[in-house]
This record gives sequence, C-alpha cells and structure tokens, in this order.
Amino acid sequence: MTSSLPLSRRGFMGASAALTALLATGSSVLAEGADSLTIAYNLPVQSWDPTTGPAAVNPALQSVYLAVFDRYIAQAPDLSFGPGLLTDWGFSEDKSQITMTVREGVTWHNGDALTPEDIVWSLARAGDPATGNPMQFVWGKIGNFSVDGNVITADVKEFEPALFKWMAFLTAFVLPKAYYEKVGAEGFEKAPIGTGPYMVDAFEQGAYVRLKAYPGYWGEKPAFETVTIKFVTDAASRVAEIESGNSDVTSNIPYEEYDRLIAKDGLEGEAVPITDIGMIFLNDIDVMLDKNVRLAAHHAIDKQLIIDRLLRGYGVPLSTLEVPGYAAYDESITVDYDPEKSKELLAASGYSTDTPVKFTIQTTRGFKPKDYEMIQAIVGMWRKVGIEAEIEVYEIAKHYELRAADTLAPAAFYNWGNSIGDPSTSTGFAMFGPSPHAVWDSADLVEKIGPLFGEPDEDKRIAGYKDVSRYIAEEGYVIPLLQYVMPVVFRSAVAVTPYTSGDLLPQAISKA
Repeated sequence: MTSSLPLSRRGFMGASAALTALLATGSSVLAEGADSLTIAYNLPVQSWDPTTGPAAVNPALQSVYLAVFDRYIAQAPDLSFGPGLLTDWGFSEDKSQITMTVREGVTWHNGDALTPEDIVWSLARAGDPATGNPMQFVWGKIGNFSVDGNVITADVKEFEPALFKWMAFLTAFVLPKAYYEKVGAEGFEKAPIGTGPYMVDAFEQGAYVRLKAYPGYWGEKPAFETVTIKFVTDAASRVAEIESGNSDVTSNIPYEEYDRLIAKDGLEGEAVPITDIGMIFLNDIDVMLDKNVRLAAHHAIDKQLIIDRLLRGYGVPLSTLEVPGYAAYDESITVDYDPEKSKELLAASGYSTDTPVKFTIQTTRGFKPKDYEMIQAIVGMWRKVGIEAEIEVYEIAKHYELRAADTLAPAAFYNWGNSIGDPSTSTGFAMFGPSPHAVWDSADLVEKIGPLFGEPDEDKRIAGYKDVSRYIAEEGYVIPLLQYVMPVVFRSAVAVTPYTSGDLLPQAISKA
C-alpha cells in the first residue's frame, strides 16, 4: 500500500450483449486476463470527433481521446512539450510564417499512411467556422498552406503567441482526411479511426467503450491489449467499482474515500496537484450586475476551511484563474475571507440577513470530488452574510450547453483545465466576452484582454495578463476557489503514471 501525497497540500457501435452482461456483473477484466484492464471513468464520451462541439473542449474527455487520436505536439506528464505527429515546428523570425515537419512512418487504424495532407486538412478544417470547432478563432489565424515533402509551411494571418502550445491542447487532434471524406461525419461517429495507441473496438453510448491496442502504432506499445472504460458518473459508484474489484483503476473520488481505500490491502493510490481549478462563473445578469453583490459573495467564502474540512487538505486556495506553475500566476493577488466586509458591501446595496439578495447557483454532483458538497457549504456561508442562493444540479454536458448559449444561472460552479499553463487559455478565454467559453461579457474586459491575444512581446503579454487578473479580482467578475488535487486509486497489479494535466491515460497504465 503506497500513496503519493500532493507536492503541497497548500502549495463500435453495436457491442455484444455478452460484453454488456460482463460489465453489469462487474468481473474485473484484469483478473480474467493479464492483457486486459478496466477503468471506471467519471464522464461518458458524447462524440468521437475530438475537434468539434462542446465535448471537444471538455478537459475531462481528453484522456479517452488521447488513447485513440494523436495531437500535433505531445505533452509529457510534467506538461513539457515534445514531438507528436509533428517532429519539428516554429515561427519564422518575423512571425509571418510557420514551419512544421510531419513524422514519417505513422499509419491510421485502417492501415493508411499519415500524410502531410492530413495535417493540412485537419488544421484548415479546425480554422473553418463552418465545422464547429470551438477553438476556430485560434486555428483560423494560420492559412495558405504549402507542402514540400514532409515539411509544411503556412502564413500567419494573425499572430497567436500560444499557437504551438495549442497544438498540444484542446481540439488539437489530427483526423484522417481521405477516410473522413469517404465516410462523412455520421460514418466517423460509427467507426472512428486515429493514429493513437488504441482502436475503438466497441462502444455503447453512456455505458462504456472497449479499446484494442493498435499493432501498427508508431510509438511505444501499450501494456494492455484490451482496455474497457466504463462510464460511471456517480462518485460513490466509482468507489464501489474499485473496492469490489469490478474495475482496476478509478479517479475523482471523495478524498476521505481515497484515504480509506489506499489503506486497504491490494490497492494503491496517487494524489497529485493538477492544472484544473474549481471556480464559480458569474453571469452578467440580474443581481450579478451589482459589484457589491459579486465581491460580497467572494469575500464570504472560507476556501481554506472548505479544503480542510471537505477535501481533507487536498487543494490550494486561489483568488485568480491562474494557478502556481502557470506563466502569469501572481501570488500577491488575493481576495481574503472577510464575512464582515461582505455584510458591509451587501448593506450598501440594501441587503442583509433579513432582506437577503437571492439568485440561483448551478453545480455538478459527483463529477469532481465533493463538488456538490462544496457548493452546499458555500451557500451556507453566504446565508450568514445576507445571500440566499438556490442550488440547481446539472450534468457537466448541460453546463457546456448552457455556457455555449450564454444562458447559465447568475452563478455556476465549474472546473477549468489549462494544461499548457498559458494565461490566454485561462484568464483569457474564460473572461474575454467574444470567447465561446466566457460568461462575463463586459466591454472593459474585452478592451483589456483583446490586445493581449496578439501581443508579440512575451514579457509584456504576461505582465498584461497579471494586470487583468488583478482587475478581475477587484471587480469580482469571477470566483476562483481552488487548485485541484486528483486522487487516483488502482489495484496493486497495475502502476499508474499521473499527469499534471489531470489526464488518466490508458497507455500510461502498466503492469506492476
């Protein structure tokens, strides 16, 4: 029994009935054969196109996608960048062009060779607004591609400082041009192929996906021939899965259960700080248009108490959307716990415990450890200062739907992932009104953040984001809560390589 504690507690279609029955009975696949693995995962795959729609920007789905598809640029467990399907890349000296070299000897799951045309098609498709890529405004900044052997060049239509970081992030997957054009979007959903270490062997919407190792994979051969990922959205059920032996690996369970399970014979654990943060989006509607209400809501939350009591110390309190390790993290920006100040702010707007301000807060339940319980605790803290909030529970998919339509409640709990650590992908996209991920849409932030997206001077760009983060904290436009520590529990027969990104990759699980 071992546990890796946080570095700082502060600091295809048509699966067989037989397989469905097997999953229902819960027999551990690992117990049946050393070449098989079962993972109890906290989120179901909703689409097999990892570049379009709301699912494409859900950090929690990246682990499954990365088993089947490859990105342009790879990322190591410590978040460092390295060759993926591209072996070399860079801007020209004057930033007017980019050059990319495509890896040779890579094949798709149907045996076709990966070509530079696949890379060009994938990038052009991602930059086309008609395809529905949520990050189109990043990929659309390059164009006029040309190919010479295995080398691709393209013009920079608008400079994007984090372009190559994005090539290791959300929607940065390469898809097969010829196959996709042959089968179409519907055909691809039924039988997706990638260049990753695993092929999709069977899939039942909302239930599971079974993966088979691809024998022609260009990289290191994965340890397990078959991986079954069971979609188990309820945290208590994931605990039961691992404790009963029905699954070999699970994650994102309550921390008290993590501590209990890793003390049992036959189970191991890893708990490491990751790049995900817990936050409360504030929507620029109703009572949230009142600065006093926004700041009062923030000052009333005792984040350290929540971490200590509900998360057993696993977490780091935050006051901005940058975490330790992000390029623009500034520890001097703080919004202190001060309930008396909350009362003063609310009184200035005519509210009190007798005449409270009222609004709805939305949250998931069981998606992240103690998510619902944290919001319950926060609502209790708010009640003491003159805020009466009604809790509405929704699934994470519903959050994405409402956020895309800009119809979230005045307050909405969410976890934000930024595994590349760039401020444009945290403070930038979360708070820039025209971004499809933003909820707060005020013109002042558009004016402040807009120029930073294309700022060529890196020092000036980072300093600018720090200034924006301080301004956001002063105005109370969002409520950051904490940096997560992700608990992973697994049977002693396997070993798990944890990723700081929060990814739980099947290919990063080996035999002990």
